Amino acid sequence: MIAIYTLWVRQLKRYFRSKSRIVGSLGQPILFLVALGFGLGPIFQAAGQGNYIEFLAPGIISMSILFLAMFSGIEIIWDRQFGFLKETMVAPVPRWQIMLGRTLGGATVAVMQGIIVFAISFLVGFRVESWSLLPLAFVFMLLIALLFTALGTAIASLLEDMHGFQLIMNFLIMPIFFLSGALFPIEGVPGVLEWLVKLNPLAYGVDGLRGTLGGVAHMGLFVDFWVLSIIVAVIIAIGSYLFSKIQV
Repeated sequence: MIAIYTLWVRQLKRYFRSKSRIVGSLGQPILFLVALGFGLGPIFQAAGQGNYIEFLAPGIISMSILFLAMFSGIEIIWDRQFGFLKETMVAPVPRWQIMLGRTLGGATVAVMQGIIVFAISFLVGFRVESWSLLPLAFVFMLLIALLFTALGTAIASLLEDMHGFQLIMNFLIMPIFFLSGALFPIEGVPGVLEWLVKLNPLAYGVDGLRGTLGGVAHMGLFVDFWVLSIIVAVIIAIGSYLFSKIQV
């Protein structure tokens, strides 16, 4: 447990030491909130769907968590190339604890990013429907962060090339994001697209955040929570196994 805590703290220190990383990671979510929120808002409202900012903000919060969580895996490749990973792996603790500590650290950073974007969304007109569900919204943020931090770690455990990791991440991230229902309602979409959305784990996170913050959950908060929880457990198990096989 000491190893998990130590690696968790190390990830947090890395994040707070890089001021440019904090500012830079906020650029894209703010751009999406402003450009899409105000650009497509009148069209969305004219179609009878209500306030687009209220619909969009949970999706952008999920996006910010997704991007930061997935790319946290690149630190494994970085540490492997510069020898830092070898120093960690020789510690007399099970490798799954090392993986879990890194995952918890990366997930915590991603949740903090999501909370910052959540606060910024109030500046563009977003309002919470029910404050009593806010703690549950943070739970959904944590589940999204754990899922994609563990996935990024699992993929990084198989790779040694940083450029290859970035290519794979870009190949995965954009479909995951755009097929999550973050930018458009999934009601009434073509059947194939609807099934792709339902197979996307991020869709359940977006729906959960939209239900807790906006009061509208298409698939239901109970389904969102349990589907995400099961997938998180499976991905962490797979990631732990792959991480334990790393050759340093």
